[in-house]
Amino acid sequence: MPFRTASGRRPARPRSATTLLELLLVLAMLAVVAAMAIPVAGRREDRRRAHGAALHAATVLGGARAEAVARGSPVAVALDTAAGILRVIANAGGDTLRTRDLATLFGVRLRATRDSLAYDARGLGVGAANLTLVFTRGAASETLVVSRLGRLRW
Repeated sequence: MPFRTASGRRPARPRSATTLLELLLVLAMLAVVAAMAIPVAGRREDRRRAHGAALHAATVLGGARAEAVARGSPVAVALDTAAGILRVIANAGGDTLRTRDLATLFGVRLRATRDSLAYDARGLGVGAANLTLVFTRGAASETLVVSRLGRLRW
């Protein structure tokens, strides 16, 4: 015979359900963790975008240099810092070969110490001395330097 209380009833079993207080406590802990993780993820995304823009610009500059050697004639790169756009221009005909809108692609601001540079038919930089490109997004920034020879350094 099962155990019964003095009034003849069975004792109440403890419930195993989750209480509202426990749910609120878990939600509060999740909110605290999310509040700490979101800014870190945002900073990481800013660094990733700034680095991606610098890599993309390095690819454009390297391609312009290779284009100059392949054509056997100068190729220029115009830097529109206000719009964040790089334009590769064939000097012989003045035709735009490539345009890359880094501000739209990566959400970065572009700063440069000069507004353009050119590569001669040998791939050497003309007007490239002290050319520094800085890509900024949020608190993150990447710097790309073009040497007098037209080589790129980070």
